[in-house]
Formats: sequence, C-alpha cells, structure tokens
Amino acid sequence: MRRAALLLLATALPACIVVPRTTTVYDQDCKIEAHHMELEAQQVGYFVNCRNEGCVAVLAASGAVAAASMVVSGSIVVAGNVVYWFQKQGNCVR
Repeated sequence: MRRAALLLLATALPACIVVPRTTTVYDQDCKIEAHHMELEAQQVGYFVNCRNEGCVAVLAASGAVAAASMVVSGSIVVAGNVVYWFQKQGNCVR
C-alpha cells in the first residue's frame, strides 16, 4: 500500500529546477535603476508512464537535480545581489 502511494505521488510530481532571475526597479532615493536577483522555480516536465523501480530512480534523480540547481542558483543570487548592492552604493546620488 505504501509503495503504491509512493508510485502514485512520483507520477504526479512535476520535475522542477530553480533558476536565478534579475529584476530592475527604479530607486527614487538614489535616482538610478537598481537590480535585484531572486530565485524562481521552473517546471521542466512531468513524470509519465513511470513503473516500479524506474519511478524511484526518476524521482531520486529529479530530486538531486532540483537540489543541485537550488545550490548553484542560490550561490549565483547571493553573489549577484552583493555585486548589485556595491554597484548601487557607488552610483547612488542622494
């Protein structure tokens, strides 16, 4: 019963990755366009026709890819936001 529930869950889950996204807003105080990075989840597909151990392998692989994309993209976002902060401080005219 538990295995059947896991297989049903595995076939219903979408495959997702996490990617960095840059947004631009106008900062009234500094009178410049300021950039900011954030994480965004992107759906890349669904599991279909998944059977037995194949589902477990696909689910494990997609989990590993999602975790890896989160770590890499998270690092890019942190580094990018630090750079954008320094850029804003250097260009800010108050």
